[in-house]
Amino acid sequence: MNAVASSVIRTDMDRAFIEKNQIVERYLAGKLPPRGIVDFENYCRENPDFVEGMGLANRVNAAVRLLSASGQPEPWHQKPQQFWEKQPFIASVAAAALIFLILSIVLWSRLGTAEKQIGALETAVIEKPLDPASTRRSIKISPSRTGMPAASMFGIGGRDTEFVEMKVDLSWAKTNNFRVSLDRIGFSGIAIWHNLQRDSNGELRISLNSSVLGPGDYTLLIEGLDWRGTASPTAFARFAVRLPR
Repeated sequence: MNAVASSVIRTDMDRAFIEKNQIVERYLAGKLPPRGIVDFENYCRENPDFVEGMGLANRVNAAVRLLSASGQPEPWHQKPQQFWEKQPFIASVAAAALIFLILSIVLWSRLGTAEKQIGALETAVIEKPLDPASTRRSIKISPSRTGMPAASMFGIGGRDTEFVEMKVDLSWAKTNNFRVSLDRIGFSGIAIWHNLQRDSNGELRISLNSSVLGPGDYTLLIEGLDWRGTASPTAFARFAVRLPR
Protein backbone atom coordinates (compact mmCIF):
# COMPACT_ATOMS: atom_id res chain seq x y z
CA MET A 1 0.00 0.00 0.00
CA ASN A 2 1.49 3.47 -0.95
CA ALA A 3 2.00 6.33 1.48
CA VAL A 4 -1.13 8.28 0.45
CA ALA A 5 -3.40 5.27 0.70
CA SER A 6 -1.95 4.28 4.09
CA SER A 7 -2.35 7.80 5.41
CA VAL A 8 -6.05 7.74 4.48
CA ILE A 9 -6.65 4.79 6.82
CA ARG A 10 -6.97 6.86 9.97
CA THR A 11 -9.61 7.97 12.43
CA ASP A 12 -8.56 11.67 12.83
CA MET A 13 -9.47 12.73 9.25
CA ASP A 14 -9.93 16.50 9.04
CA ARG A 15 -10.51 19.22 6.44
CA ALA A 16 -6.80 19.93 5.98
CA PHE A 17 -5.99 16.28 5.43
CA ILE A 18 -8.88 15.95 2.95
CA GLU A 19 -7.74 18.96 0.91
CA LYS A 20 -4.05 18.04 1.04
CA ASN A 21 -4.62 14.47 -0.19
CA GLN A 22 -7.44 15.29 -2.64
CA ILE A 23 -9.75 12.92 -0.83
CA VAL A 24 -12.89 14.32 -2.49
CA GLU A 25 -11.44 13.83 -5.98
CA ARG A 26 -10.20 10.35 -5.16
CA TYR A 27 -13.56 9.43 -3.63
CA LEU A 28 -15.48 10.62 -6.70
CA ALA A 29 -13.02 8.84 -8.99
CA GLY A 30 -13.37 5.61 -6.98
CA LYS A 31 -9.67 5.52 -6.10
CA LEU A 32 -9.94 5.40 -2.31
CA PRO A 33 -9.32 2.08 -0.52
CA PRO A 34 -12.30 0.60 1.38
CA ARG A 35 -11.11 1.89 4.79
CA GLY A 36 -10.56 5.36 3.35
CA ILE A 37 -14.08 5.38 1.91
CA VAL A 38 -15.51 4.49 5.31
CA ASP A 39 -13.47 7.16 7.11
CA PHE A 40 -14.39 9.87 4.58
CA GLU A 41 -18.11 9.01 4.64
CA ASN A 42 -18.07 9.01 8.47
CA TYR A 43 -16.42 12.44 8.42
CA CYS A 44 -19.04 13.80 5.99
CA ARG A 45 -21.83 12.35 8.13
CA GLU A 46 -20.48 14.05 11.23
CA ASN A 47 -19.70 17.34 9.37
CA PRO A 48 -22.58 18.08 6.95
CA ASP A 49 -21.38 21.68 6.53
CA PHE A 50 -18.23 20.34 4.88
CA VAL A 51 -20.27 18.64 2.15
CA GLU A 52 -22.17 21.86 1.53
CA GLY A 53 -18.98 23.88 1.44
CA MET A 54 -17.10 21.72 -1.07
CA GLY A 55 -19.64 22.47 -3.82
CA LEU A 56 -20.63 18.88 -4.42
CA ALA A 57 -24.01 19.90 -5.83
CA ASN A 58 -22.31 22.01 -8.51
CA ARG A 59 -20.05 19.11 -9.41
CA VAL A 60 -22.99 16.76 -9.72
CA ASN A 61 -24.88 19.25 -11.92
CA ALA A 62 -21.84 19.66 -14.13
CA ALA A 63 -21.45 15.89 -14.45
CA VAL A 64 -25.11 15.57 -15.37
CA ARG A 65 -24.75 18.25 -18.06
CA LEU A 66 -21.75 16.42 -19.50
CA LEU A 67 -23.70 13.15 -19.60
CA SER A 68 -26.62 14.87 -21.31
CA ALA A 69 -24.33 16.52 -23.86
CA SER A 70 -22.73 13.18 -24.70
CA GLY A 71 -26.13 11.52 -25.13
CA GLN A 72 -25.65 9.16 -22.19
CA PRO A 73 -28.45 8.56 -19.66
CA GLU A 74 -28.11 9.79 -16.10
CA PRO A 75 -26.92 7.13 -13.63
CA TRP A 76 -30.26 7.08 -11.81
CA HIS A 77 -32.21 6.47 -14.98
CA GLN A 78 -33.16 2.83 -15.44
CA LYS A 79 -31.77 1.22 -18.58
CA PRO A 80 -34.55 0.59 -21.14
CA GLN A 81 -35.62 -3.03 -21.04
CA GLN A 82 -35.61 -5.25 -24.10
CA PHE A 83 -39.01 -6.68 -25.00
CA TRP A 84 -38.02 -10.12 -23.68
CA GLU A 85 -37.13 -8.56 -20.30
CA LYS A 86 -40.54 -6.96 -19.76
CA GLN A 87 -43.04 -8.50 -17.39
CA PRO A 88 -45.86 -9.11 -19.95
CA PHE A 89 -43.53 -11.05 -22.23
CA ILE A 90 -42.15 -13.12 -19.35
CA ALA A 91 -45.69 -13.86 -18.15
CA SER A 92 -46.77 -14.88 -21.66
CA VAL A 93 -43.82 -17.25 -22.05
CA ALA A 94 -44.49 -18.78 -18.64
CA ALA A 95 -48.18 -19.27 -19.49
CA ALA A 96 -47.32 -20.87 -22.85
CA ALA A 97 -44.84 -23.21 -21.16
CA LEU A 98 -47.46 -24.21 -18.59
CA ILE A 99 -50.05 -24.91 -21.30
CA PHE A 100 -47.51 -26.95 -23.29
CA LEU A 101 -46.65 -28.96 -20.17
CA ILE A 102 -50.33 -29.70 -19.48
CA LEU A 103 -50.95 -30.73 -23.11
CA SER A 104 -47.89 -32.96 -23.07
CA ILE A 105 -49.11 -34.72 -19.92
CA VAL A 106 -52.60 -35.21 -21.39
CA LEU A 107 -51.27 -36.52 -24.73
CA TRP A 108 -48.82 -38.83 -22.98
CA SER A 109 -51.63 -40.21 -20.84
CA ARG A 110 -53.88 -40.76 -23.87
CA LEU A 111 -51.04 -42.40 -25.79
CA GLY A 112 -50.42 -44.80 -22.94
CA THR A 113 -54.12 -45.65 -22.75
CA ALA A 114 -54.33 -46.17 -26.52
CA GLU A 115 -51.30 -48.47 -26.49
CA LYS A 116 -52.85 -50.54 -23.71
CA GLN A 117 -56.14 -50.82 -25.64
CA ILE A 118 -54.34 -51.84 -28.83
CA GLY A 119 -52.35 -54.43 -26.94
CA ALA A 120 -55.51 -55.82 -25.36
CA LEU A 121 -57.24 -56.01 -28.76
CA GLU A 122 -54.26 -57.74 -30.36
CA THR A 123 -54.19 -60.27 -27.54
CA ALA A 124 -57.92 -60.85 -27.89
CA VAL A 125 -57.59 -61.43 -31.63
CA ILE A 126 -54.71 -63.85 -31.18
CA GLU A 127 -56.25 -65.79 -28.32
CA LYS A 128 -59.87 -65.79 -29.52
CA PRO A 129 -60.75 -69.12 -31.20
CA LEU A 130 -63.14 -69.30 -34.13
CA ASP A 131 -66.74 -69.71 -33.10
CA PRO A 132 -68.09 -73.15 -34.09
CA ALA A 133 -70.38 -72.95 -37.10
CA SER A 134 -73.92 -73.92 -36.21
CA THR A 135 -75.09 -73.94 -39.83
CA ARG A 136 -73.66 -74.67 -43.26
CA ARG A 137 -74.68 -72.86 -46.41
CA SER A 138 -73.77 -72.87 -50.10
CA ILE A 139 -74.10 -69.63 -52.03
CA LYS A 140 -73.98 -69.52 -55.83
CA ILE A 141 -72.48 -66.28 -57.09
CA SER A 142 -72.71 -64.76 -60.53
CA PRO A 143 -69.87 -62.24 -60.33
CA SER A 144 -69.60 -58.94 -62.16
CA ARG A 145 -67.37 -58.97 -65.20
CA THR A 146 -67.04 -55.21 -65.62
CA GLY A 147 -65.95 -53.97 -62.19
CA MET A 148 -66.56 -54.12 -58.47
CA PRO A 149 -70.26 -53.84 -57.54
CA ALA A 150 -71.32 -50.72 -55.66
CA ALA A 151 -73.39 -52.72 -53.15
CA SER A 152 -73.11 -56.10 -51.46
CA MET A 153 -74.53 -59.01 -53.47
CA PHE A 154 -75.24 -61.17 -50.39
CA GLY A 155 -74.56 -61.40 -46.65
CA ILE A 156 -73.18 -63.99 -44.25
CA GLY A 157 -73.12 -64.34 -40.47
CA GLY A 158 -75.73 -62.61 -38.36
CA ARG A 159 -77.60 -64.44 -35.58
CA ASP A 160 -75.57 -67.66 -35.94
CA THR A 161 -72.01 -68.38 -37.00
CA GLU A 162 -72.13 -70.24 -40.29
CA PHE A 163 -69.77 -72.13 -42.52
CA VAL A 164 -70.23 -70.71 -46.01
CA GLU A 165 -69.17 -72.24 -49.31
CA MET A 166 -69.14 -69.67 -52.09
CA LYS A 167 -69.55 -71.13 -55.59
CA VAL A 168 -68.44 -68.49 -58.05
CA ASP A 169 -69.60 -69.15 -61.62
CA LEU A 170 -66.56 -68.81 -63.89
CA SER A 171 -67.69 -71.18 -66.64
CA TRP A 172 -67.26 -68.40 -69.17
CA ALA A 173 -63.64 -67.58 -68.18
CA LYS A 174 -60.79 -68.38 -70.60
CA THR A 175 -58.43 -69.69 -67.89
CA ASN A 176 -58.63 -72.51 -65.37
CA ASN A 177 -56.31 -71.12 -62.68
CA PHE A 178 -57.14 -68.06 -60.62
CA ARG A 179 -55.88 -65.79 -57.87
CA VAL A 180 -58.48 -64.45 -55.40
CA SER A 181 -57.95 -61.37 -53.20
CA LEU A 182 -60.24 -60.74 -50.22
CA ASP A 183 -60.34 -57.13 -48.99
CA ARG A 184 -62.42 -55.23 -46.47
CA ILE A 185 -63.84 -51.88 -47.55
CA GLY A 186 -61.82 -49.10 -45.96
CA PHE A 187 -59.07 -51.42 -44.70
CA SER A 188 -56.04 -53.23 -46.06
CA GLY A 189 -56.03 -56.70 -47.63
CA ILE A 190 -57.38 -59.64 -45.64
CA ALA A 191 -56.31 -62.71 -47.60
CA ILE A 192 -55.03 -63.90 -50.98
CA TRP A 193 -55.54 -67.39 -52.41
CA HIS A 194 -53.15 -68.45 -55.17
CA ASN A 195 -53.63 -70.99 -57.97
CA LEU A 196 -57.26 -71.89 -57.30
CA GLN A 197 -58.90 -74.05 -59.96
CA ARG A 198 -62.55 -74.16 -60.98
CA ASP A 199 -64.32 -77.53 -60.82
CA SER A 200 -65.95 -79.52 -63.61
CA ASN A 201 -69.03 -77.29 -63.33
CA GLY A 202 -66.94 -74.20 -64.04
CA GLU A 203 -67.33 -72.99 -60.43
CA LEU A 204 -64.60 -71.62 -58.19
CA ARG A 205 -65.21 -72.66 -54.59
CA ILE A 206 -64.22 -70.52 -51.60
CA SER A 207 -65.11 -71.73 -48.08
CA LEU A 208 -64.83 -69.86 -44.78
CA ASN A 209 -66.20 -69.56 -41.25
CA SER A 210 -68.17 -66.30 -40.89
CA SER A 211 -66.64 -65.61 -37.44
CA VAL A 212 -63.20 -65.22 -39.00
CA LEU A 213 -64.28 -61.85 -40.44
CA GLY A 214 -65.42 -58.78 -38.55
CA PRO A 215 -68.62 -56.94 -39.49
CA GLY A 216 -68.46 -54.87 -42.66
CA ASP A 217 -68.39 -55.05 -46.45
CA TYR A 218 -65.85 -57.22 -48.28
CA THR A 219 -64.76 -57.53 -51.89
CA LEU A 220 -63.51 -60.47 -53.94
CA LEU A 221 -61.17 -59.73 -56.83
CA ILE A 222 -60.75 -62.79 -59.05
CA GLU A 223 -57.84 -62.71 -61.50
CA GLY A 224 -57.23 -65.24 -64.22
CA LEU A 225 -53.70 -66.69 -64.54
CA ASP A 226 -52.29 -67.55 -67.95
CA TRP A 227 -49.62 -70.20 -68.59
CA ARG A 228 -46.89 -67.69 -67.61
CA GLY A 229 -48.65 -66.89 -64.29
CA THR A 230 -49.58 -63.39 -65.45
CA ALA A 231 -52.75 -62.19 -63.66
CA SER A 232 -55.54 -60.21 -65.27
CA PRO A 233 -58.78 -59.04 -63.56
CA THR A 234 -61.57 -61.42 -64.53
CA ALA A 235 -64.48 -61.23 -62.07
CA PHE A 236 -65.66 -59.13 -59.13
CA ALA A 237 -67.96 -59.79 -56.17
CA ARG A 238 -68.97 -57.99 -52.97
CA PHE A 239 -70.62 -59.30 -49.80
CA ALA A 240 -71.42 -58.22 -46.25
CA VAL A 241 -70.64 -59.77 -42.89
CA ARG A 242 -73.36 -59.11 -40.32
CA LEU A 243 -72.97 -58.73 -36.56
CA PRO A 244 -74.28 -61.57 -34.38
CA ARG A 245 -77.64 -60.74 -32.83
